Amino acid sequence: MLRTLLLASAALIAFPAHAEEKPAPTASDAPAADSQDHDEPEQEIVVTGTRARAAADVLGGTAVLTNEELSRERRTTIGETLAAQPGVSATSFGPNASRPVLRGFTGDRARLLIDGIGSIDVSNTSADHAAIINPLTADRIEVLRGPSALLFSPSSIGGVVNVIDSRIPRKMAESPLHFDGIAGYGSAADERTISGSADVPAAGKIVLHADGSYMKSGDLRSGGHVLAPALRAQAAASADPAIRELADLEGEIPNTAARTWDVAGGAAIVDERGNLGFSVSHYDSLYGVPVRYSLDPSVEAEQVRLHAQQTRFDARGEITTETAGIHQIRMRLAAADYKHSEISDTGEIGTTFYSQGFEGRLELVQETHGRWEGVSGGQFSTRTTRIVGDEKFLPRNESNQYGLFTLQSLDFGALKAEGALRYEHNDLRAQADADIGNPLLDRSFDSFSASLGASYALGSGLRFGLNLSRSERAPTAEELFANGPHAGTQAFEIGNPDFTTEKAWGAEATLKGSGDGWNLSAAAYYSWFKDYIFDAPTGAVEDDLPVFQYNQADARYYGFEVEGSARLGTVGGFTLNADALADYVRAEVVDQGPVPRIPPLRMMGGIEAQSDALDARVEVEHSFAQERIAAFETPTAGFTLVNASLAWKPFGASSNTSLTLSANNIFDVEARRHASVLKDYAPLAGRDLRATLRVQL
Repeated sequence: MLRTLLLASAALIAFPAHAEEKPAPTASDAPAADSQDHDEPEQEIVVTGTRARAAADVLGGTAVLTNEELSRERRTTIGETLAAQPGVSATSFGPNASRPVLRGFTGDRARLLIDGIGSIDVSNTSADHAAIINPLTADRIEVLRGPSALLFSPSSIGGVVNVIDSRIPRKMAESPLHFDGIAGYGSAADERTISGSADVPAAGKIVLHADGSYMKSGDLRSGGHVLAPALRAQAAASADPAIRELADLEGEIPNTAARTWDVAGGAAIVDERGNLGFSVSHYDSLYGVPVRYSLDPSVEAEQVRLHAQQTRFDARGEITTETAGIHQIRMRLAAADYKHSEISDTGEIGTTFYSQGFEGRLELVQETHGRWEGVSGGQFSTRTTRIVGDEKFLPRNESNQYGLFTLQSLDFGALKAEGALRYEHNDLRAQADADIGNPLLDRSFDSFSASLGASYALGSGLRFGLNLSRSERAPTAEELFANGPHAGTQAFEIGNPDFTTEKAWGAEATLKGSGDGWNLSAAAYYSWFKDYIFDAPTGAVEDDLPVFQYNQADARYYGFEVEGSARLGTVGGFTLNADALADYVRAEVVDQGPVPRIPPLRMMGGIEAQSDALDARVEVEHSFAQERIAAFETPTAGFTLVNASLAWKPFGASSNTSLTLSANNIFDVEARRHASVLKDYAPLAGRDLRATLRVQL
C-alpha cells in the first residue's frame, strides 16, 4: 500500500501540464478577513503552504484565527487561545502553560511553528513548560492538517499550528509610521496586558520594525472548588485538620500568578519582487505552577515557580524569480538560546533546563503551469538540551534532523488532487550520565511519509474530499533516554533506547462548502498506529513517585469535527448569524485500553448580530463527561460554559481600531479539561470579564 501511495504521489509530481500559465496569489495577496462584507459568505484564506488559497481548497480540516477573531479569543497562552477551534483542546496546566491538543495529540505529534519554524523551547518535554509563543504578537494563527502539513513535520497526524507575525516586515509601510497597539484586562486573574508594534519605512526600500509586550496577572480565580470531587472527599475524611481544610479550598488557585514581557526588533528590504530581513527577540516569563496538594500529612506541597527566558534570532527571505520553472524562492532561519529555572517557595533553584537550537528551511515554489502547482524544499534542525539539578530525568542530549519534502497539486476545476512526500533523517545522541544510570547512547532513524488526496465539487460551493496518509515519526529524546524523577508530570519516567519508528496510516474524509449566507466544514478521520509510543504505570514507586515506563504497541484513533454557520436574517441594520461546532475523538491502545487525556465530545453554538460598527455574540459550550479513562486516570465531569461578547469599531468596518468587551463563563461554573495532567488540582477560570482595546494607526 505504501508503494502505491509513493508511486501515485510521484505521478502528481511528474504530471505534464500543457495549458497556459496562470498567475497565483501569494500570501500578501490574501484578502483581509476583517474587511469582508457581512452580507457575503466569508472565504477563509489559508496562507501556510504553497500559496494563499481558500480553506475549502485545502485537503484536511483547517482552522484560521484572523486579527478580528484574535481580539475575542486571545489569551496569554497559545493553547487557551486556540481551545475553541474545531478539533482543538488544550493541556491547561494552569493559566500560564497550555499547549494545543490536536485531535487528541500534543507534543511532537502536534508541532508548534512561528512563521514555519519551530518554537525552539522545551515545551514538548513536560506540560508545565510554557511554549515560547506570545499570542499578543500574532497577526493570524492557522491550524493545518492533510498533505500541506507534511511540509513541516513527518508526524502530522494531529496537524501543525503556525503562528504568523510581522516581526520581519513583508511589505512597505503605507505611512511614515504604522502602529498597532493592544491593551487588555481580564478579571479572573486580575490580568493586565499591553503590547505595541511599529513599522517605519527608511532609506527607500528598508522597513524597520519594533514591538514589545507586558503581561502581569495574579492568582487565577476558579468557578468552584480547587480540588476535584474525589480528592475533596478524601481530604474531608482525613484525620489531619490541615488536610481537611483542603476540601473547602475554593476560588483562587494558589501559585498561579505570572509576569511576562518580551521585546523584538527587526528590519527588512522590501520591493515588488520580494523581501529579505531579520529580527532579534527576547522573551522573559516568571510564572507559578498550580500546587499538587498531597493528602499525605507527611508530604509537604511545593509551590514552584518557573523562570523561562529565550533570546532568538530569525531571518526570512522571499524572492519572485519567474525563471527556470521557479516562481518563488523562500528561506527561513532561526536560532534560539533558551533556559528556565524551577524555583521553590524558599527561593532556591531546584532544576534548570538549558536548550540551544538552530533550524532552517528552503522552499522552491514552482511556476504554475495550467492545472499544476507545487513546492519542494529541505529543512534541518539541531537542538541540544541539558538539565542540571534535582529533576534531572534526562541526560545531556543532542538531536539533529534533516528533511526533504514536496507538495504537488492539480486543479481540474471540479476535481482537485494533492500529494505530498517527506523524507527525514534523525540522529539522537545522549551523553553517558552516571547520575541517572544512562550509558552513552546514539540512535539514528530514517522516516518516510506520504499523503495523497483529492476533492470533488458536488455542486456550487460544495466539495467532498478524501485523503490517505502514511506517516513515520522518530522517537524523541525523552521517549528514548528518560530515566529519572520528573516533577512536572509527577512521575519517575523511564524511556527505552531500543524503540523503533512510530508508523501510522490515516484516512480522512472532508465536506466543505459555502454559499450565500452559509458555510460548512466537516471532517471524519481514522488512524491506525503501529509501534505507537505511550507511557503507562508499572505499579512501582521510585523517589516517592509512581514509575511510568514508555512502551510501544498498536493504537487506534478516530473521530470527527464539524462546524457551520447560517444567516438567519436582517434586523434593524444587523445581520443575524447562527453557528455551531462539535468535535469528538476516541483513542485506545490495542488490547490495553483507552489512551490517557483524550478530550470528550464537545458541542458549541452561538448567535451573532453583525453590523459595520458593532458585533454582538452569545455562545454556549458544553463539554461532556469523560469516563473512558486509562488505568491511572480519574474521570472528568461535564460542564457548560456561557459566553458573550461585544465588539465595537468606532471608525467603521474598514478600520482595525476596536474595543471588545467579553464575559466568559458567565455563570461561574467549575470546569476541568480532561486533556490536562493537572485537572484534579487546577480547574479552568471562573467568571472572567475582559476588555480589549486595539488601536491601529
